[in-house]
Amino acid sequence: MRISTCQNCGQLLHFENSVCMRCGSSLGLIPETLELTALTNEDGAWRAMADNRLWRYCDNWALGACNWLVPADGETLYCPSCSLNRTIPDISNPAHAEQWRDIEVAKRRLVYALKRFGLPIPSRAEGAPNGLAFDFLADSDPSAPVLTGHDEGLITLNIAEADSAEREKRRVELGEPYRTLLGHMRHEIGHFYWDLLVRDGGRIDASRAVFGDESLDYQQALQTHYQNGAPDNWQESFISSYATMHPWEDFAETWTHYLHIVDTLDTAESFGVAIEPDVSDDPDTVVEVKFDPYRTRNFDKLIDAWLPLSVALNSLNRSMGQPDLYPFALTPPVIEKLRFIHQLIRGGKLAG
Repeated sequence: MRISTCQNCGQLLHFENSVCMRCGSSLGLIPETLELTALTNEDGAWRAMADNRLWRYCDNWALGACNWLVPADGETLYCPSCSLNRTIPDISNPAHAEQWRDIEVAKRRLVYALKRFGLPIPSRAEGAPNGLAFDFLADSDPSAPVLTGHDEGLITLNIAEADSAEREKRRVELGEPYRTLLGHMRHEIGHFYWDLLVRDGGRIDASRAVFGDESLDYQQALQTHYQNGAPDNWQESFISSYATMHPWEDFAETWTHYLHIVDTLDTAESFGVAIEPDVSDDPDTVVEVKFDPYRTRNFDKLIDAWLPLSVALNSLNRSMGQPDLYPFALTPPVIEKLRFIHQLIRGGKLAG
């Protein structure tokens, strides 16, 4: 994700910022350009220093849940991210309100990436058949917890996932090396784009050649996975143990990691990160990210940059006594699956 600077004072800004910490300028993100801009108040609206246009904040800004903008002269109340919400939790409950705000941050990061890729984002709210929509729900019956998942464009997320202690508990119970809100978002949107780009895009045979036959009974595969676990030596061909459960999950997990890789490389490029270990002359350990990961057609360039960067990131985490930032192995079969996702996204882009 690209970093920004305040147009008023030059302070480094981050994606979630709504106020510049140096000069106090209000900040908002312009959805058309994905640029974070300083704002000046003008006649009940906000003048953006980035484009000199008048904007209003998304209605969820007043709830502390959004920093995106909508045109001041339009009737739109919600930004392109918040407009995808179908159901939000009862935010009169302070705990639910806090969890919902964290979820919205992850969703905005997701929508940012989809827009950077130029992917279509058909919305159920705008009448698109099987369009994208989100339900953020809280458990009301302990015997029937809300299940996170995707169903024909509707993504449901249990807001308990926004509780770091609960999420860590589930991660340990399920034996997962990694579990985050953004990871959930990227995984479930992978199912949505399988429907949109593979099923509806005429690429089922190509997907089966890489991930296997998705027509296999999903519920039976799910039951088998939780009874028996992943097969032996699954690490040779899959990015995660959950990916072994069914071809749909293999696709969604691979999609998730492709987004992990691209967005992290984008951040590295924005910061001017270069890796050149003093103790090695191996060219495979050296990288300077000087390309736009969201725009490049060269898949090998992504992988050649990611492998040394992920080694460095893991080493930095260990120096802080933290687990590896990216505790996954990219074997040749996994890399070919990532290549499929890369080519699919490039082929699924909107014109221009």
